[in-house]
Amino acid sequence: MTSIAFIGLGNMGAPMAANLARAGHNVIGFDLSEESRREAQAMGVTVASSTPEALRDASAVVTMLPAGRHVRTVWSQIAEAARPGTLLIDSSTIDVESARAVHAIAAAAGLPAVDAPVSGGTGGAKAATLTFMVGGTAEAFAAARPILEAMGKKIVHCGDAGAGQAAKICNNMILGISMIAVGEAFALGEKLGLSHQALFDVASTSSGQCWSLTTYCPVPGPVPTSPANNGYKPGFAAELMLKDLKLAQDAAKATGAATPLGEQAADLYARFTAEGNAGTDFSGIIAMLRSAKP
Repeated sequence: MTSIAFIGLGNMGAPMAANLARAGHNVIGFDLSEESRREAQAMGVTVASSTPEALRDASAVVTMLPAGRHVRTVWSQIAEAARPGTLLIDSSTIDVESARAVHAIAAAAGLPAVDAPVSGGTGGAKAATLTFMVGGTAEAFAAARPILEAMGKKIVHCGDAGAGQAAKICNNMILGISMIAVGEAFALGEKLGLSHQALFDVASTSSGQCWSLTTYCPVPGPVPTSPANNGYKPGFAAELMLKDLKLAQDAAKATGAATPLGEQAADLYARFTAEGNAGTDFSGIIAMLRSAKP
């Protein structure tokens, strides 16, 4: 059993912390939101009243926070308060520069660390089937792996500091682009008189097959568990997809990489969220694609 502090108990963090507790770890969580603390407690997570309280007996810390600036602030606090040798794991999705900066904060304090963003959404967080993309030394990865395995089914060491975040933003750029492509195909198919099921049956077993189609189909019917069958309740909210696409564009600009489809996807999701759909599942963009002018 490991004593783990879990900082950030939102829609992803709370079920992840609950899975660690179910795996037999001693988990103490904290979030600035009283409602989030209450919901995590209902899932079986012991809740602290502050970050220092959560850290008191921890030999590992997991953070799941909204943006790089939050991770920088919290890891600076952890570096001052954590016991020597405490393992730091950040599962937030943040920019690569911030990921490398917090690794440096940890290193200066003598604390092993990994960046370990996730893929799999709230469903994967609840079911402990997340994919973790991990950046850090081989030694830190080995230490983090048993903890990550309690929350996910696929753990990939992507390289040194920041490599997990790099893999995450590249993956989610693919996801955003592919969901738009699948949405456009179904919108076109509707105008051509194709049923959703017919197009799904063909594309899901042909060269158009992809996760956005077979697991997260953006129309009701073919995949009963997709958000399309639940009023496009997230899932993975459009505002989070836009965040990740913006991170990818920032990285592309910083490195001089050409990502024209990624840029277009970011523009489309910016428009979709601006139209009042920030909290809608990202697959709901099909509604905007249907009504788009040629």
